[in-house]
Amino acid sequence: MAATAPRPHDIPDAAGIGLREPHREAFVAAGLPAPWVEVHSENYLVPGGPRLAGIERVRRDRPLSCHGVGLSLGSAGGLDPDHLLRLRALYDRLQPGLVSEHLAWSVADGVYFNDLLPLPYTEESLDLVCRNIDHAQDALGRRILVENPSAYIAFADSAISEGEFLAALVARTGCGLLLDVNNLHVSATNLGFDPRPWLDAIPAAAVGEIHLAGHARLRIGEEDLLIDDHGSAVGEPVMTLFATVMRRIGPRPVLIEWDNDLPELDVLLADAQRAQRVMDTAATVPELCHAR
Repeated sequence: MAATAPRPHDIPDAAGIGLREPHREAFVAAGLPAPWVEVHSENYLVPGGPRLAGIERVRRDRPLSCHGVGLSLGSAGGLDPDHLLRLRALYDRLQPGLVSEHLAWSVADGVYFNDLLPLPYTEESLDLVCRNIDHAQDALGRRILVENPSAYIAFADSAISEGEFLAALVARTGCGLLLDVNNLHVSATNLGFDPRPWLDAIPAAAVGEIHLAGHARLRIGEEDLLIDDHGSAVGEPVMTLFATVMRRIGPRPVLIEWDNDLPELDVLLADAQRAQRVMDTAATVPELCHAR
């Protein structure tokens, strides 16, 4: 670790934004108008250059979270050691307050796919993902948060519910959870399940961060399919579910994700303010005992 590496800042229990490169200069010019930001780790793996320097400028004055999209925790062949080394170097340099990855796979036989692919929830898959999480946390030297995926189909051989699968990952590896409320809404709608038992199954104290995002609706024959596309403002059903989550587990760092059809920065910030208002209101009407 470089001698000049910053110390990690705690991420506040407040609504921040996913800071994408097209917004970075406007964000700085506006006086860093969000309490914290998150970036995709893989966008900053090349050492040096203006992109990394730019996010280091933001990092000096705002807490930063790093969200990985390419580690592939569900890969049967294990994790890419070179990718882990590059992530470790980045995290040692930026010292993010939180680091997260997806419960998915995207690599097979050295080929990287441009998607986050699902895996069945079986004992075999559980053992595999636990090994990969243990490897990642050892190699990165820090705890990671694991994000629940959005689902479009269910595996016939899944013998464990998703909530129970996530709870087992926490119990066996000590990882935390990144609760993506939009993904939960998309999965619940597409597969026809009630999200409340799902929320009951996960250990609330392990939730270290929450994501909110927009989704699209695709008509297929006589049915609608929700697509997690991060291309619009957070929908009202997702905000309603988010309020339920807040009443159940209490305040957490909350992030607005917007990756496609990027709006002006003010629109993104307005969505973060919507989320903050929901957080503030939910804090006054607890549903269950908050867990930390």
